[in-house]
Amino acid sequence: MNLEDLVLLRRARDLMDREYAKPLDVAALAQVAHMSMGHFARSFRSAYGETPYSYLMTRRIERAKALLRRGDLSVTEVCFAVGCTSLGSFSSRFTELVGESPSAYRARDHGEAAAIPACVAKIYTRPVRNGEAKPPSRR
Repeated sequence: MNLEDLVLLRRARDLMDREYAKPLDVAALAQVAHMSMGHFARSFRSAYGETPYSYLMTRRIERAKALLRRGDLSVTEVCFAVGCTSLGSFSSRFTELVGESPSAYRARDHGEAAAIPACVAKIYTRPVRNGEAKPPSRR
């Protein structure tokens, strides 16, 4: 992969980071990267280790966790606020990445996280896929 392709892939990844709540599909992201859908999907996976869809869903779940910790929105409201259109798919993916359902996560006490700086909390609360290493414990 050349530097020009990486720059174009980064443009699409930055769009996903900014516009995660909007309807984004591979065709739209490939267009942003000035690539065909197939080339974009293969190149993205090669560069970032996951598919564009997985990356986007991870961003959405990260944001959903923050909204659920606030506690003022229902799971359904959070689902739609982060750009998911199916509550069932959202709940399944959330459970897969976080290890508990959105309702259980929302109900849990998150008071200890309030004292942690946001930049550190983001590292430790990032959803982890099966087989991916968790950050080291600082105990």
